[in-house]
Amino acid sequence: MEHTDHILIVDDDREIRELVADYLKKNGLRATAAADGRQMRSFLEANRVDLIVLDIMMPGDDGLVLCRELRAGKHKSTPVLMLTARNDDTDKIVGLEMGADDYLVKPFAARELLARIKAVLRRTRMMPPNLQVTEAGQLLTFGEWQLDTTMRHLLDKEGTAVALSGAEYRLLRVFLDHPQRVLSRDQLLNLTQGREAELFDRSIDLLVSRLRQRLREDAREPAYIKTVRSEGYVLAVPVEITTARQ
Repeated sequence: MEHTDHILIVDDDREIRELVADYLKKNGLRATAAADGRQMRSFLEANRVDLIVLDIMMPGDDGLVLCRELRAGKHKSTPVLMLTARNDDTDKIVGLEMGADDYLVKPFAARELLARIKAVLRRTRMMPPNLQVTEAGQLLTFGEWQLDTTMRHLLDKEGTAVALSGAEYRLLRVFLDHPQRVLSRDQLLNLTQGREAELFDRSIDLLVSRLRQRLREDAREPAYIKTVRSEGYVLAVPVEITTARQ
């Protein structure tokens, strides 16, 4: 039986969440609406969803708090598309720091939201062609680090796991798929976002910065992800692929 993507809409505006849910259902998706963080948590306890549409401006726990909570828990890999009423960089930067996968500014066209949802789902499921994960999973070793593609964890030389957001994981996979090759920002956007529409001018630079922090890089002289002036970024070390132990 073909899988139908299930979208959870979290918004305190009843009219918006009901209109969005109805529109998504009419376009072949499953949709559930939640009015706040409490309802979101309750639903996620018993149900699996493929993507969460999360409003920022809500009473109680706002969308940024809820996004951070999702990224720290068992739903850390579930894509999050955030809605914001402010058309400035502040919410976008903070949300990206929290691990959001995309943004849409209110008011928005339902058709654009549907297109964004499909794009996020597509790029989330996109794996680099020569690094497809086997049933047993893989360990991708680079320098003193390993990426466990089964658990989606970054492992340091002591074997301690470092959790990655969905966006961080996809960006690292792209670098590991193209080691020692300079990748432009446009290439990184296309490989990680899977769509032509521009997400946010600084999104790749911000994600690279976050990934360097995960790798405990020296910002002035990074050993792994290096900046190539006027060209982009490069993973400066080779990658070894092995099968993960079960």
